[in-house]
Amino acid sequence: LFDRWVRLLDAATTHPDQPLDDIDLLTFEEHQQVLGAWLDAEAEIGEDLLPTRFAEQARTTPDAIALIVGDTTLTYTELNSRANRLAHALLRRGAGPDTVIALALPRSADLVVALLAVLKSGAAYLPLDPDHPSGRLEHVLADAAPALLLTTVATDARLPVGDGSPQRLTVDSADTQALLADCPDTDPGDADRAAPLRAADAAYVIYTSGSTGRPKGVVVPHAALLNFLQAMRQRVPLRPDERLLAVTTVAFDIAALELYHPLLSGAAVVLAPKEAVPQPSAVLDLIARHGVTVVQGTPSLWQLLVAHEPEALRGLRTLVGGEALPVALADSLRTLTDDLTNLYGPTETTIWSTAADLTGTTGAPLIGRPIINTRVYVLDEGLRLVAPGVVGELYIAGAGVARGYLGRPSLTSERFVADPYAPEPGARMYRTGDLVRQNPYGELEFIGRADHQVKIRGFRIEPGEIEAVLTDHPDIAQAAV
Repeated sequence: LFDRWVRLLDAATTHPDQPLDDIDLLTFEEHQQVLGAWLDAEAEIGEDLLPTRFAEQARTTPDAIALIVGDTTLTYTELNSRANRLAHALLRRGAGPDTVIALALPRSADLVVALLAVLKSGAAYLPLDPDHPSGRLEHVLADAAPALLLTTVATDARLPVGDGSPQRLTVDSADTQALLADCPDTDPGDADRAAPLRAADAAYVIYTSGSTGRPKGVVVPHAALLNFLQAMRQRVPLRPDERLLAVTTVAFDIAALELYHPLLSGAAVVLAPKEAVPQPSAVLDLIARHGVTVVQGTPSLWQLLVAHEPEALRGLRTLVGGEALPVALADSLRTLTDDLTNLYGPTETTIWSTAADLTGTTGAPLIGRPIINTRVYVLDEGLRLVAPGVVGELYIAGAGVARGYLGRPSLTSERFVADPYAPEPGARMYRTGDLVRQNPYGELEFIGRADHQVKIRGFRIEPGEIEAVLTDHPDIAQAAV
């Protein structure tokens, strides 16, 4: 404080006409630290995208178990072959780069096959939860205007049908099964697509809550998804003999870690049925029955499991994220599990952007340091760097930044702004709206929100969206949530 006071007096007396807000209180050494040493996390990612890397993993471990869903078990060869057949079927329907294909499928092997197939075709997938309200599903389908909707016969009967509704492909119908039998099981390449698949092409579009009452679609490119998965392989490496329990709906972006991280590591995905996730006993039964070693979940899920049968978590590797981690829960997980990683990141910067290893630590859980090829800045209202220990708004830049919001250029320009601290010109950073501060080691501590957004079981909720729905009612003039 004394040093900063001297810097303030020196600047004010040397340049008395300078506005106080323009005075930089950080020393040269602190600038070097905040923009240098604490962001030194660059790494080569390579040119092969997720579809190519999964195909290579299938060739490396063809007979290893890739997916377990109920009584269904698929090897890497079987999963890859089924995804290839569906990818060729999608290509015949016009799929390719710059097209969007929606998925409304139950938690089954067909869901994982379809996700991989869309990526192999070069298109971007739009994941839908069939249990979401029909009004929300109808809005998302109308807003994204997908070229095709993959679903099942039973689920299709529950989906909304409106003007401009996309063409359906029911993956379990007799016609589709005949079509798939006629498709090759070889990996599609650029020669099969209408255009080559590039790192900048969209991998998926996922919708989040919107403050104006309209959910907004975030467009995430292949390069950002691949950078994230490479970072997770470094932060949370998986052995081929490990199994990860996937509990998250695909409409929530963190599901991508649960599915793709194991499949690029030679490990196995155990896909939890929808009805099992809200029941702690069912989740713990899946962990025990299948020898699960890694589980990712929101603090809400972990709280349920700890309260139900804490000793059943012994030996697990635990990943926590999606909302603030309470101190008491962190203390319990530190004691019970083999290692504990706290993860943080908004959808707009591709799932998780920072990570903190909490194993063996004490006190308030931190959200850590940025993952590879990611830069974080703690800034004031004038986009100036604040000193370590000072609360500011978190901005995230680097390889994980999404392309923006689908069909919302003004909102994109508002939230994705120019990065004044980037080493290269033209870079953008995302304004998170989260308030944080850095400790003397560059680790981030989450403080709260700069707006009214809240998190419920990891899901982002904008109160403004609820207000907009309420005021649509003819008898309600004003609403506040």
